[in-house]
Amino acid sequence: MSDDHTHVQEFFTARAADWDARFPDDGPAYAAAVAELGLREGDRVLDAGCGTGRALPPLRAAVGPSGTVLGADLTPAMLRAAVRAGRDRDGQLLLADVAALPLRSESLDAVFGAGLISHLPDPPENLRELARVVRPGGALALFHPIGRAALAARQGRQITPGDLRAEPSLRPLLAGSGWRMTSYVDEDARFLALAVREG
Repeated sequence: MSDDHTHVQEFFTARAADWDARFPDDGPAYAAAVAELGLREGDRVLDAGCGTGRALPPLRAAVGPSGTVLGADLTPAMLRAAVRAGRDRDGQLLLADVAALPLRSESLDAVFGAGLISHLPDPPENLRELARVVRPGGALALFHPIGRAALAARQGRQITPGDLRAEPSLRPLLAGSGWRMTSYVDEDARFLALAVREG
C-alpha cells in the first residue's frame, strides 16, 4: 500500500466513529446531487469512496429494487460505520481501492464520488479507472456538500487557483481521463461537477 493510501486510511479511521455526527445536515445535499445524476430504475451505480455510506439511500431510491448499488471504500472503519448506520441495506459494501476496482469494464451506468477527488493519489489515472468501469455515455458526479471557498474556510486555508476542483483544472483533468464535463456548480452550499463517459 502506498504512503498516500496509508495517509487516507489513517485520516478516515480516526474520524469514522463520529463522521456522521460532525455533518448531520448533509443528507438533503446528497439527495439533490444524486437526483442530478439522472439515474433510472434498474441502473448500476458505484459510490466511490463511500465512507459511511451517506449517498447509498438516495442512490438506492434512484435505481429502485432492480438496480445495483455498490459502495467502495479503502477504510474498514468507515465501512463499519456504514453498517452501524444500516446503510448496507441500501447497497453492497466493498473494501476496495478506487484506483483498482474489482469490477468488470463498462459494467456500471454511473459513479458518484463525494469528497473523493482531493483524496485520490493519482487523479488522472484514478479517474481513468472510474471511466473503465462505466459504460460509454454513463455518468460521473463529483460532489461535496459545501463549495470550495466554504471548505477552505472550514479548514483554515486559502483557496488556490491550482485546486483540482477549480473548473479550469478539473475540466481538462476529466477530458484527459475519458470524461466530458457537462455541468459545474461551485457555491457555498455545494460543489457538483457532472461528466459523461466518452467513447
